[in-house]
Amino acid sequence: MRPPLPDCTGALVAGGRATRLGGAAKGLLRAGGEPIAARSLRLFRELFGSAIVVANDAAPYRALGAPIVPDALPGKGAPGGLHAALAAAATPWVFTAACDMPFLSRDGILLLAARRAGADAVIVEWGGRLEPLHALWSRACLPLVARLLAEGDPSLQRIGRSVNAAIVGEAEWRAVDPEGRAFENANTPEDAARLGLDLHHP
Repeated sequence: MRPPLPDCTGALVAGGRATRLGGAAKGLLRAGGEPIAARSLRLFRELFGSAIVVANDAAPYRALGAPIVPDALPGKGAPGGLHAALAAAATPWVFTAACDMPFLSRDGILLLAARRAGADAVIVEWGGRLEPLHALWSRACLPLVARLLAEGDPSLQRIGRSVNAAIVGEAEWRAVDPEGRAFENANTPEDAARLGLDLHHP
């Protein structure tokens, strides 16, 4: 089966140290008995031409069978993860998702893909903020992202506002994801409990 988006790489951004979760690898939190990262990579393989994991510590993710790419510019947080994904991808487009997002939306990703014409990125605005870790990025963004990182420590919000992005408004997004569940992530044990995730790895 040819994937619907063969010109796109799914990049799971798993760089952080998860200090608020006691150092546990957030992508290995389990939803329905399966690691979030494994669920996300399965979706990526269904949708995209390829899938990668961006992680500075490869060990927790090695068993998932996807290429693992470290940050090219260490110490830059999630923006560094975006940079690494864009630099490593062999496709013209990259879909980024945080490794601790348990509810990635197939329909939502296809909605983003349908908005790519004439844009260098497609990002949802939800609750007045961009959602750049659940977004489509063209590799054409790489020079600007690299320059912003070289100049300092830009937020993902700033990067998203700096590129030629098509912004998907909240009303349009609600048609496929009424409560914005795709953007939920687990930063703390309280988040994990609220989202029904299991903190205990087997």
